[in-house]
Amino acid sequence: MKGSHRIIVETKRIKYDFTIKRNVTIIAGNSATGKTTLIEMIQEFYENGEQSGIILQCDKSCVVLEGRQLDPCLGNVHDSIVFIDGGNSFITSSEFADWVKESDNYFVIATREELSLIPNDLKEIDGLRRAEKSDDMMQKCNELYRMC
Repeated sequence: MKGSHRIIVETKRIKYDFTIKRNVTIIAGNSATGKTTLIEMIQEFYENGEQSGIILQCDKSCVVLEGRQLDPCLGNVHDSIVFIDGGNSFITSSEFADWVKESDNYFVIATREELSLIPNDLKEIDGLRRAEKSDDMMQKCNELYRMC
């Protein structure tokens, strides 16, 4: 995969605005920084569209992959940005690593797990910082920063 893709996910209260540049972006960070919230917001938008109150802007389709069984999803997602929460045990499997290597998708994985089966040249690791909301701001804007 080549190129970069900007993703904006927001509600009236919280905003994520970041750009992915590698096949796999791992979002690490401390507890309560908003990793799972980001993925839940994308899932909510995917399920309910504008009625969810969430705005999602990206030049690629954004989907959330979840559940214990990876098999049903393997062939159904193409040319998308796939978001995965670290609670899904399949992310450490060799089957998942093989799919990532051959896929035409980008992946954003929120985890603290070591994903050693995914080659380093395919991934970057970013942290997520929770922004503080000031009195004059209506919205918190969480930020990603490069870790390695």
